[in-house]
Amino acid sequence: MGTVKGWESHREAVDRLVSSYARIPGGARVRLAKRTSNLFRPRAANDAPGLDVSGLDGVIAIDRDALTADVQGICTYEDLVDETLRFGLIPYVVPQLRTITLGGAVTGLGIESTSFRNGLPHESVLEMDVFTGAGEVITATADNEHADLFDAFPNSYGSLGYATRLKIKLEKVPPYVTLRHMRMPDAVSAVKAIEEICETGEYLGQRVDGLDGTAFSPDEIYLTLAHFTAEPQRTSDYTDQQVYYRSIQQRESDALTIHDYIWRWDTDWFWCSGAFGAQNRIVRRLWPSRWRRSDVFHKIVGLDERIGISKVLDRIKKVPGRERVIQDIEVPVGRLPEFLEWFDAEVGMRPVWLCPLRTQRPWPVYPLATGDVYVNVGFWGTVVVPADAPDGYVNRKVEDAVHDLDGHKSLYSEAFYDQETFESMYGGETLAAARRRYDPDERLSTLYEKAVRNS
Repeated sequence: MGTVKGWESHREAVDRLVSSYARIPGGARVRLAKRTSNLFRPRAANDAPGLDVSGLDGVIAIDRDALTADVQGICTYEDLVDETLRFGLIPYVVPQLRTITLGGAVTGLGIESTSFRNGLPHESVLEMDVFTGAGEVITATADNEHADLFDAFPNSYGSLGYATRLKIKLEKVPPYVTLRHMRMPDAVSAVKAIEEICETGEYLGQRVDGLDGTAFSPDEIYLTLAHFTAEPQRTSDYTDQQVYYRSIQQRESDALTIHDYIWRWDTDWFWCSGAFGAQNRIVRRLWPSRWRRSDVFHKIVGLDERIGISKVLDRIKKVPGRERVIQDIEVPVGRLPEFLEWFDAEVGMRPVWLCPLRTQRPWPVYPLATGDVYVNVGFWGTVVVPADAPDGYVNRKVEDAVHDLDGHKSLYSEAFYDQETFESMYGGETLAAARRRYDPDERLSTLYEKAVRNS
């Protein structure tokens, strides 16, 4: 568990960051000197030195009375939650994976089961310090002279700069969470229940504090309803031999500590740990629990991409071709059944994760209709494709289907849009105006260059 760093340490870290900017050659693109990432798209090589973000990875201060925290941009949610839970507090939205950073969730979007009532992580930000492409630290709020930067920053993925400090709102939480795994016979029934919960904040007479879902098949969809409670519970443990997502099918009710609820998906990377054998009983007993984490599995994927073991196995099995399909998309709640029907026919990957959300106000670079309910659908894996399939064969079809259903997709993974379509969907004019003001010499890559061209 870390410690709160304080303001002096933070100022020293910012000074190092500013000094490192001066060492980057004038013609080189500016990026972070950061080895780890939760992105699933390649990045072009860059030999120029990066920005020194060492020391920007912690909590600066927590105000227990105001229910706020000042947090450095590279602080992981794991470290942030460790600090806030000491006082019975958590951020409004805590993304599912431990090593996602606060700055990354705000500039790249994040989501979790509280998003149906609290929106997305950037919506609980009160102010932020952003290190811009011009080498300046700008403090932006929703109503100061840099409100344009504040509004454009979410979903900009570093194309407008990097957050060094964020002041966020916190909420009080009790020690326990009870869960109800409600089986829905089809997507239409799930939509009806989601709409009721989003409208009333409760279901069958009990308050709902967290809401997400798991769709195993068209007629086996579960909504998991979380209720935060101070009443002591007999809790389950899914950090050892038991696998959380399997319990959804096996148990109608459950209980976890608030800490274990927050990280319930991280231990097995949702269900993706099965691809590494980590759900096999024998392998699981031998696999140290400290290594059953999303970041470890992510590293294994990266290692396989470098040495190509899975490609060799595919050749032995005579698999014609394989495409990685790792995406999170949002569609209006009423169009969820259409998307799932299309998805089963064209992609055929199950289970998928469902997470309802509502944004609290307009955000130009990820324009969802304010107040309307959307459902995030997360699907992560590979599919077999024809040997002569063009690059992004399945992912392009996903993009087209989501667009046809008035939805959007997150940009942490591969994207294949043409530039005109991309900029119409992701606030191209807003970003261009902000870049002219805060990055006049174009030291940072544009959002299209980052998300589609991987530069």
